[in-house]
Amino acid sequence: MEVVTKVQNWLLQNLSDILNRDEAKFNFLSPENNSKTNERDREQHSSKNRIALLKAQREWCGAIATVEQLLLDRIEFKSSQNKQGLILAAPVPLFSNSLISTYYQTAIFTPRAFNKAALMPCKKSSLAEDNSQRNFASTLELPLIPQDPIAKEQFCLILTEEFSLLMVLGTDTAGIAQFHFTFEPQLITQVWLALRSRLLPFDYHQRETLDGFVETFKPTVPDYRLVSSFTRQLLHNLPDETSFEAEKAERLKTVSHLRSPDTTAEYTTAFAPTQSEELEMELLQALTHEVRTPLTTIRTLTKLLLKRQQDFKPNVVKRLQEIDRECTEQIERMELIFKAAEFKSTSPAAQPVHLVPFPLEQVFQQSIPRWQKKAQRRNVELDFSLPQKLPKIVSDPAMLDKVLTGLMESCTRSLPTGGHIHVKVTTAGDRLKLQVLSEHNSEDNPLKSLGQLLTFQPETGCLSLNLDITKNIFQALGGKLTVRQRHEQGKELTIFLPLGNSGITQNWHRAAKNA
Repeated sequence: MEVVTKVQNWLLQNLSDILNRDEAKFNFLSPENNSKTNERDREQHSSKNRIALLKAQREWCGAIATVEQLLLDRIEFKSSQNKQGLILAAPVPLFSNSLISTYYQTAIFTPRAFNKAALMPCKKSSLAEDNSQRNFASTLELPLIPQDPIAKEQFCLILTEEFSLLMVLGTDTAGIAQFHFTFEPQLITQVWLALRSRLLPFDYHQRETLDGFVETFKPTVPDYRLVSSFTRQLLHNLPDETSFEAEKAERLKTVSHLRSPDTTAEYTTAFAPTQSEELEMELLQALTHEVRTPLTTIRTLTKLLLKRQQDFKPNVVKRLQEIDRECTEQIERMELIFKAAEFKSTSPAAQPVHLVPFPLEQVFQQSIPRWQKKAQRRNVELDFSLPQKLPKIVSDPAMLDKVLTGLMESCTRSLPTGGHIHVKVTTAGDRLKLQVLSEHNSEDNPLKSLGQLLTFQPETGCLSLNLDITKNIFQALGGKLTVRQRHEQGKELTIFLPLGNSGITQNWHRAAKNA
């Protein structure tokens, strides 16, 4: 029986398999898979899966609410086009608003539509009769063999002119429940081909109709602003954890006689606040990965065009350079948020930093002109007071550049037009002292907290790391960040970094960690 199951899974892969293979290329959130398991391991696996299932279901609910609004916002009521996209789901329709089934072609894959007679050539007429009756329904029912592993997954595949999206409530490579989503056109095409292959054994007359929809709404790279909007709304639409867990706990009461008291206690304590933080970190890492993917594609194509800039008019070259710059800045911002989520979710000993001595000039020469250009675009003055010779410091140069860039950008965007930021670099004993002084004549742009890591500026639409996580990152980089609000003058941020003396550095690093 086990051999039969393995053969079935090899012949009929589920959608999680396709997504897990893609994630494995980048070692992205890939769990360790150890084939040597004992009874205790299986119990822990079962407990972990129950917790992961609630997390994945919460993410799934937030994603459904987000994408429903996304689809409704993009309906063109005066369009002459009958259907404005294709939505495939399983095992039931996902959206309650009737406008979606009116303006988008919807279909569900379900074993309920399976008809053994469809596999027999002599019985085609009965299937055609069944299908013709189903054709009157606004939502098509597509057949799945009952043993198909896809029947155990919930998924939603959306194709429109503006974007394509796949969401799956499935598992990771270790069989632990996980919510997947992607805007990547190649992956979505692979999934469509896997779904289409399910229809080939059947004489299903709507297959050509579906092919026509896929040809009309081919998977495409979306506008990065749409992806950013989706990720923000997904975080906003996550069901309230307390009510969500209460609802789940209510369901658990009906099967409480199946669990021992110890198991129930272990299951309840799993939802301490740290569990919520872990969910947020994993979701943030997934979101930033999805935002970076289309942006990287756009930037690559733009750079290829810029290599042939002699073929374009100057104004076209200028626009391409702006696209390249915007993509680069957004990618860097997403990388910083991804790294911050890594810092938040790993122990200090496992944090991915490499402290080495290097000249501070190495960072400043490349970054100061870039920081000043960003400030100029917001009509904010950014100037620097530097010593004639910048000393060596000990830190992680790549990560330091990212976190300083994020901090400068956050300070710049928090000021109104006409604001002024002065950065002063000096030495203080065995440390480098970098002061960031912001001055303004009116109220700052308001900031809103967004989860454990981020702040959001409604006026600019900018996401940035909050000061608490920024302090933690500077500490991991061997430094320290202090913040002081000066009365009627603005904010003063002071960053201390160890100078490039190995003995002093070790002492300072220990002192910073104990501070």
